[in-house]
Amino acid sequence: MLAVAVAEARAGLAEGGIPIGAALFTADGELLGRGHNRRVQDDDASTHAETAAFRAAGRRAGYRDTVMVTTLSPCWYCSGLVRQFGIPRVVIGEARTFHGGHDWLAEHGVEITLLDDPGCAAMMAGFVEARPELWFEDIGRD
Repeated sequence: MLAVAVAEARAGLAEGGIPIGAALFTADGELLGRGHNRRVQDDDASTHAETAAFRAAGRRAGYRDTVMVTTLSPCWYCSGLVRQFGIPRVVIGEARTFHGGHDWLAEHGVEITLLDDPGCAAMMAGFVEARPELWFEDIGRD
């Protein structure tokens, strides 16, 4: 499942954007939706990877049987999406570059799997080094 999110992150980077990818799956592994951070490409600060994957999945009556997979620890905005819709499990590629809201999610009953994937960490570290202004804009820091 992480491979889908990584492919999305690479697509975002190739488009000149921020390399964060995500995908929403059923608990059995069926892909529902995938997406990547498109803040730069769409000039839209709300188009984070998790929200793009969520939107691509379309409308569902419930999300209790889903898993959100993301290359980077979800920010507070995306963590709120997970809580709002009751997504019970989040798989995270890495949290070295950015430690988002996954501890908070865990405190509220969301199952967190932190993979500490070296490829995800290297991709983000390289991006932060090359484009710090975009990175700090993305995480809301000056």
